Amino acid sequence: MSPSTIPQKIQIARIANVTYRHADIDRARAFLVDFGFTEVKRSGTKTYYRGYGSDPWVVCAESAAENAFGGAGLIVESVEDLELARNLIPNATEVYDLDGPGGGKCVTFNDPVDGWPMHLMHGQASRDTEDDFKELQFNFPNSKHRAVNKTQRFQKRPAPVHKMGHFGLCVTDFQRTYDFYTNNFNLKASELLHDETGRYTTSFMHLDRGKELVDHHAFFIFEGPKCHIHHSSFEVHDFDVQVLGHDWLREKGWKNCWGVGRHVMGSQIFDYWYDPSGFIVEHYADGDLVDETTETSISQTSPDGLHVWGPDLPDDFMQ
Repeated sequence: MSPSTIPQKIQIARIANVTYRHADIDRARAFLVDFGFTEVKRSGTKTYYRGYGSDPWVVCAESAAENAFGGAGLIVESVEDLELARNLIPNATEVYDLDGPGGGKCVTFNDPVDGWPMHLMHGQASRDTEDDFKELQFNFPNSKHRAVNKTQRFQKRPAPVHKMGHFGLCVTDFQRTYDFYTNNFNLKASELLHDETGRYTTSFMHLDRGKELVDHHAFFIFEGPKCHIHHSSFEVHDFDVQVLGHDWLREKGWKNCWGVGRHVMGSQIFDYWYDPSGFIVEHYADGDLVDETTETSISQTSPDGLHVWGPDLPDDFMQ
């Protein structure tokens, strides 16, 4: 295939944000603050929250009559990518202005298989980061790194969120969904999982950005009888910050879903929580990085493949 006939793909630069609609917005707002987000702006029915990274917002909580997933926001490389999306995807909107923090332009489309919304964004104004975390020095049995009289001391508080890392959905037709996103976007499978018959049912996908180091997965899908958002995930600084956040959420009376533990695929230390509307959100730390040299790993689905240590996998986690 000559370069001129290679199909163009929409180039995603990063995963940026997610929107949830809540019937009880006050409870949702209280949870999001305890989870480690900082409120940025209230506009009409929407409340925007940021992390301490450069994105102007990472979560939007929208007041609504019913709880619902409002879609994920992906930053694309250029305005041309927005135009490409508008031309490639039959139900894509015209390019429109965003009214949230950071502004920018957007094209929204509904997933062609299950109908959930995706928002492609460009031109958001970034913010100055507020990273005051230090990389801790650890003492190992045969290798001591911390200076004499240097202690480890921590403040009890929520785990400040850095950025949005990934999101995933249960989809009703894995192959059609997988083909749509890998054919039209720069998404590449880090992991492909099949059932006992050899049929693919799950994939963890990363952004294919050449030599640039990217997270092991930005988007994942698995097949099930009914489409729904499974979880969205947010990076925190390190394990100590993560467990301090776990304790804070527990002491505030919020409901833990699963964690703390260590994943196999992606290696992240994970901690999943239910928000008051029943959506699952995750703190993660210490995830793997990949690039264009990373080959797709193929394996059979197994409960043992999800974590190497931590609490037992909840029976309903992959439903």
